[in-house]
Amino acid sequence: MTQAKILYAEDDQTLAFLTRDNLEQHGYEVVHCADGKLCLDTFARENFDLCILDIMLPKKDGFEIASEIRKANTDIPIIFLSAKTLKEDRLKGLRLGADDYLVKPFSIEELLLKIEIFLKRSQKTKPADLGYTVGRYRFDPGNYTVSDGRQTVTLTQREAELLKLFLDNKNKVLKREEILKALWGDDDYFMGRSLDVFISRLRKILTGEPGISIENLHGIGFRFVDQR
Repeated sequence: MTQAKILYAEDDQTLAFLTRDNLEQHGYEVVHCADGKLCLDTFARENFDLCILDIMLPKKDGFEIASEIRKANTDIPIIFLSAKTLKEDRLKGLRLGADDYLVKPFSIEELLLKIEIFLKRSQKTKPADLGYTVGRYRFDPGNYTVSDGRQTVTLTQREAELLKLFLDNKNKVLKREEILKALWGDDDYFMGRSLDVFISRLRKILTGEPGISIENLHGIGFRFVDQR
């Protein structure tokens, strides 16, 4: 089963460290943001399975974040963790589309149970992944294959993740460090060399499709261009 990815917004560094550590020990991938603007920017750049939001955050509060997230995604589970105990705050959070609201100090066991419940629920309602059409090619990210109906090429896991990232961001510039962090969680030199190899292979696989290209923007990153 694919590791679930959680967006976690919390400005208390000690609490954030403890909560993130616990969640990671239970097999979740956690991306932590210390302010509301960074949280929204990160949500716009990456794909997540669940959001955990503090309310009292610098730059943008949790209510604003939840409202923006709901405009972009009506299904992703949102859990508020907050020291605000007023009934009005809880109701406001739920009206904005949050799935639950836990008051600090909270039990990590309760949080883990909520996460498990909401992830199971969202998986049941998520449509089946029908793959991607790239010209005459069909890309199946679950099986790591690209097929033109006559020949099927099997990608490595990283190549499949890279192609999916490009297809989810067609005609958009992706910075090199963004790609590296999305695929590996880091952007060191050796991973950058691997990225160049993967991009070269994807170009060769898709070379016969007019209007499809992967542009190299020197010093910036790459753009998957679809001019069809």
